[in-house]
Amino acid sequence: MEVAHFLFGIFGNASALFLFLAPVITFKRIIKNRSTEKFSGIPYVMTLLNCLLSAWYGLPFVSPHNILVSTVNGTGALIEIIYVLIFITLAPRKEKAKILGLFTFVLSVFSAVVFVSLFALHANARKLFCGFAPAIFSIIMYGSPLSIMRLVIKTKSVEFMPFFLSLFVFLCGTSWFIFGLLGRDPFVAVPNGVGSALGTMQLILYFIYREKKGVAKRQAQTEEESMEMGDTKPQQEKQSNANGTQT
Repeated sequence: MEVAHFLFGIFGNASALFLFLAPVITFKRIIKNRSTEKFSGIPYVMTLLNCLLSAWYGLPFVSPHNILVSTVNGTGALIEIIYVLIFITLAPRKEKAKILGLFTFVLSVFSAVVFVSLFALHANARKLFCGFAPAIFSIIMYGSPLSIMRLVIKTKSVEFMPFFLSLFVFLCGTSWFIFGLLGRDPFVAVPNGVGSALGTMQLILYFIYREKKGVAKRQAQTEEESMEMGDTKPQQEKQSNANGTQT
């Protein structure tokens, strides 16, 4: 049982690392253009808060046998800090102030959690206090693709829902869900069970609409071309009919 628990933790670390590195392409574009354009920095700041709280929860004196939760979320926190700092550096003044304020709020919340858990709580009370917050933020993080799933159903196209991102959401959620079950830890199992279910839904949508990838765009282009090239004929015919009627 302990070996399986450890192996699922290692697999969860690998799949979670892929999710943390997924925005690299976006930030390459931001750095290249020296502008954050219309990208939002809020998801990166909130993911940072989730990583910090989860990393703290996984420490042995807070939650025994969860050190693998700390390793991956500690790494994730470092990655997210880099994203946030890049965003703050290149964002417009108004957006910069907003993200900087949110970043300060995140560090304040984390510091408060650390202070209270160290000096005011002990044993099981500490674990409960430190477990609720990351569980809530994990569910919010996993739920963020719901708007994309709605777009896929509406457009019947998976153009804006990358397959590998959906796959690793499923693998990450499932790995940590089983890890939580084996460790009898509801604060790990429940949010990642939600993540596994949402990842499964994304994959189902992908396989339903994968053949129609880009169909909506091609249809729009076809309609536009027909407006530019083909619609002149009916108008010419209408004009000739009108002229024939007048004569």
